[in-house]
Amino acid sequence: MKRPEESVVHGSQALADPRPLAQPQDLPALDKLLRQPEVAALAAEHGHTLVAGAARQLLAGLRSQALADALPSSSIEPDALATALSRRVHARLAPRLRRVLNLTGTVIHTNLGRTRLPRAALEQIQALMGASSNLEYDLDSGGRGDRDSLIEGLLCELTGAEAATVVNNNAAAVLLTLAALAARKEVVVSRGELVEIGGAFRMPDVMKSAGARLVEVGTTNRTHPADYQRAIGPRTALLMKVHTSNYAVQGFTAAVDEAALAPLARAHGLPLVTDLGSGALIDMAAWGLPAEPTPRHMIEAGCDLVTFSGDKLLGGPQAGLIVGRKDLVTRIRKHPLKRALRLGKLPLAALEATLRLYLRPERLAEELPTLRLLTRPLADIAAMASAVQPALQAALAPRYTVECVPLQGQIGSGSLPVERLASAGLGIVPVEKKGAGRALQQLAEALRALPTPVIGRIQDERLLLDLRCLEEAHLLTDQIGLLRASDRRQQLSD
Repeated sequence: MKRPEESVVHGSQALADPRPLAQPQDLPALDKLLRQPEVAALAAEHGHTLVAGAARQLLAGLRSQALADALPSSSIEPDALATALSRRVHARLAPRLRRVLNLTGTVIHTNLGRTRLPRAALEQIQALMGASSNLEYDLDSGGRGDRDSLIEGLLCELTGAEAATVVNNNAAAVLLTLAALAARKEVVVSRGELVEIGGAFRMPDVMKSAGARLVEVGTTNRTHPADYQRAIGPRTALLMKVHTSNYAVQGFTAAVDEAALAPLARAHGLPLVTDLGSGALIDMAAWGLPAEPTPRHMIEAGCDLVTFSGDKLLGGPQAGLIVGRKDLVTRIRKHPLKRALRLGKLPLAALEATLRLYLRPERLAEELPTLRLLTRPLADIAAMASAVQPALQAALAPRYTVECVPLQGQIGSGSLPVERLASAGLGIVPVEKKGAGRALQQLAEALRALPTPVIGRIQDERLLLDLRCLEEAHLLTDQIGLLRASDRRQQLSD
């Protein structure tokens, strides 16, 4: 049986296969490949170790193709090898963590990095990360300092707390608080507040990890003050409230708020701890958004400690903040886990800069990206959709139609789960109804493959691009022309 690369006699004329296949022995040796001028230049730019390693991998892959009779000879031409090696090297050097365009309609999207840092935070990071800093150095005394002191004053001023400390996220804040105050003792929590915040992080599991014993009171939908009263015993370490920020129980319900629970805690000499999760520092209703409890409100209601996130409604970096009574915060600081969970200098610098923005509340909606996006006027979003629609339609025609559509977004990351944000964007529908689902998936993949990946959502047999979080239209329009080439390649593969 003739191999594909052998000539085939047709009449009296031998016709060669226009794409003969290469054999393993046709591949160049590694040294010969590395001596090619283009490859040598690549090694001079990026170093021999990286380029040689990539070359070995490239040749191994080509050899496997050749053994399977699936390697065109054109693939092993010197120029083709140099190009393939260059692509492999640059792909190896490309960052895995990349900027994307969040057009999902969820403003604080956990999978997409949650909040955007404000410009002040970025400038603070840039100023400090390339130089030494007073991270744990007291400039007044000339001695060792405490990194908590860099943000404690700000947090106390903004929340009304006596003291404050910070760790690397709110899950750590809850874990550390329980470990420091309730190890080998009991913590009383309503059954309706035994939340799972995602990634299998459940309040009962946190209790167990901290060495505390969970005491559940009430029922899923109704808990009363008497339930807490009956649960308090000689082993009780504290009473705890958990803000159910990622779901809502509606209907026949009853709960005991912090103001009602605080007198009971004081009567028994027990701390009252509340975990706010999303942790808004301001009254969101002042900007026309649904109200969320703030740390200041909780402390004024009688809570002894409040834990909350830095990278949700607060609008800063990932951090877990603990504010409240000085004696309790001091105990938490002294726990061995505090050092393991402490905040690094980069997020600490960003947190300080973000907190300073709250000292000028009149400018907050302008300077804090999270609040700016949440309060962005609907008319502005709709106008951007109208401006972008023609370019996207031109890029996707004739396979898809693109229309401006009203949308409903959400805050995200467990904040106000039942509230919706009126928004606007683009709805993309395949022209051919047969195979429409596959066509939408193909388009979603093509958008994710753009230089700056575009992330939308598929819903109601449409690919939706919510433009609330797109403040600069050119970030989308400058690259959507690439979708034409992608769509042509897809049609050929079909």
